[in-house]
Amino acid sequence: MAAPAQTVSGTAPDIVTGLPASDPAPKNLNIGAINPYALAEVVLGKKLDWSDPKTANLVSDALETNYNELFDPKFNSPIYAGLKLNPNGTTEIAKPAEITFIKNVDRLTPSFSSVKKVSDLEHFGIKDIASSPVQQAWLDKGKLNLVLEAPPSLNKKITNLSMPKSIFDLLSSTAHTGSGTSVAWTPSGYTWKDIGQFFKDSTQYNDPVQGALADCWLISALSAVAWADPYGIVERNRSTGTDDTSHTNAIQFYSQPGGRDAPSALVEATDAVVVDSSNNVLYCRSREGGEIWPDVYEKAFAKWTTQNTTDQPDITTLAYGDAAKACGQLMGKTPYYYDTSSRTPDQLWTIVRANSLSFKTITPMVAWTYGSGSQYSGSNIVANHAYTVLGWAFQGGKEYIVLRNPWGVTEPTGLNTYQGLLSFFDESFWRPINTIGNDGVFALEASAFKLYYAGIGGAK
Repeated sequence: MAAPAQTVSGTAPDIVTGLPASDPAPKNLNIGAINPYALAEVVLGKKLDWSDPKTANLVSDALETNYNELFDPKFNSPIYAGLKLNPNGTTEIAKPAEITFIKNVDRLTPSFSSVKKVSDLEHFGIKDIASSPVQQAWLDKGKLNLVLEAPPSLNKKITNLSMPKSIFDLLSSTAHTGSGTSVAWTPSGYTWKDIGQFFKDSTQYNDPVQGALADCWLISALSAVAWADPYGIVERNRSTGTDDTSHTNAIQFYSQPGGRDAPSALVEATDAVVVDSSNNVLYCRSREGGEIWPDVYEKAFAKWTTQNTTDQPDITTLAYGDAAKACGQLMGKTPYYYDTSSRTPDQLWTIVRANSLSFKTITPMVAWTYGSGSQYSGSNIVANHAYTVLGWAFQGGKEYIVLRNPWGVTEPTGLNTYQGLLSFFDESFWRPINTIGNDGVFALEASAFKLYYAGIGGAK
């Protein structure tokens, strides 16, 4: 069945597509959500199998948050470290005074073996048991089970604004001291090390995988460039020694209006990236083992935006940002933005089509979700998070937008998603997209896209 022709109304339309050139750039975008799998590895101090569905339970336990509450900052989820949700649904970076550092000893679970009757809970800080809110209640084999909210004296779990300083310092620059353009930064317990080749094979959209940092806005943009314009990912290097392995890379970035920016420049960065004692990468990494171009791009971007003159910039300064602007900074093209609330699902789908050729985007495109909302509970779509837009599909009379979560895992499944193989332009070069595997790629109905996503944009 052929896809229907669509038009989008708007002010100042493009003479070719009929689309408005761009909505005004949103102010103070703080889009970001840490990859919970990478964060759980930091907390547990060991590598996890992200492909195993059972790992989601380990992640939930490690981050001390119910899985269906991990993906919305209104539940104070630790994947939004250093970010706070305002009453109006917007997000902002928390001030240092709003961060609480807890000691590991405070997180030990007390024994409740002495509780023999409900009133005994008073000894643990639950003073007014009769008015204590009940989160959940169920009857099982003659036993009444109640789930109560723990009082502050017992609630020492890690949250977005409360965690051990040793962990928080890996995720945010809010509490860092002694920073500067000439200061080399190394996170405690980690080292900088060259662990692979810049390119192992051709540039792939699914190479960039976000790590333990809320810079999905940048990683989704990297994936978008790798997908829509892979020749935009360039390896330039020069020798810095007498052997073949001594060299540095040069990566071009382009200035765009607004914050977290710098003059356009060719930035030098070596292949050394942040790893633990087992050579596990802390921040952005490649899906291809032994390949490091996404890691180096992230590092170079941090060096550029902070104007750091060393080869060890503070990468945590990249937490939270603007994905569409990042596309422009990576490509030297003009960022554009489209608000979803003022448009129909058809219009949003058409925006993707207008930037695509044979189902596949040919300009880097990204989308970002709302800061919070009831729709995210149980959906596996993450609030305040950036995604790569890969293209569009028309299957069974339904309009779909194809997206990728930069975590490289976790996508929604259900009535509003398409499960199958989607082929894109020139299969000799572009591999088909499989929306069945748990690799973060999914096709979402345009109507559902409008519900979950606040904006869509890119650079061209």
